[in-house]
Amino acid sequence: MSKVSRLIGTVVQKMNQGLKDDPKEKELKKWHEQKGDLIHRLEYELTEDSVVFDLGGYVGQWTSDIFSKHQCNIYIFEPVTEYYDIIRKRFSRNKKIKAFNFGLSNKNEKTEIFIHESSSSKFVKGEKSQYMELRRFDEFLRSEKLDKIDLMKINIEGGEYDLLDHILDKGLIGQIVDLQVQFHDFVENASKRRQKIQKRLGKTHALTYCFNFIWENWRLKDRPVRGKG
Repeated sequence: MSKVSRLIGTVVQKMNQGLKDDPKEKELKKWHEQKGDLIHRLEYELTEDSVVFDLGGYVGQWTSDIFSKHQCNIYIFEPVTEYYDIIRKRFSRNKKIKAFNFGLSNKNEKTEIFIHESSSSKFVKGEKSQYMELRRFDEFLRSEKLDKIDLMKINIEGGEYDLLDHILDKGLIGQIVDLQVQFHDFVENASKRRQKIQKRLGKTHALTYCFNFIWENWRLKDRPVRGKG
């Protein structure tokens, strides 16, 4: 074996070892081993009357899976127009699923969003971009006359920090029974911001599962027991 071949082999070996030692890769492996997408993200005590928010709908697969399992009322938010159009057509005959071509945040604004192959973010630049609309979470709740969300899924590519701070600051967190959130680590001070939000969430909610920077779920501590209130 030549020196070059040995060197390449050593580099590849170190790269593979680096992936094995990467904390996020370990969490992702555990998530897949536990069939997280099929179990953790779908197993909730929901009824046909439950209200579910899907923030970051993409093409609507999670909404489809949740509805298939629970037949609940779903509000799905997708600010990227090409994905929203897919969602709108996909659920056009389902009156229990409402689609919105904007995202929810801590303020009303129109901002540039960068689109990648299967994700979009205003924090990470991509090949193409468009302008998206964001609306205040508290104002949307008032406009829809909603005082309870049974399950809210958040996968909004870095926007979760501003949104959750807003929900906590406005004292609205108690209106959310289950909060399923994916925190993203490419945002500045992501770990510290996540820890602060987790500490605040812990006052009203209990952590039911946590795979760091993959998915975690927080459940309201004094939630009403189904069938008894």
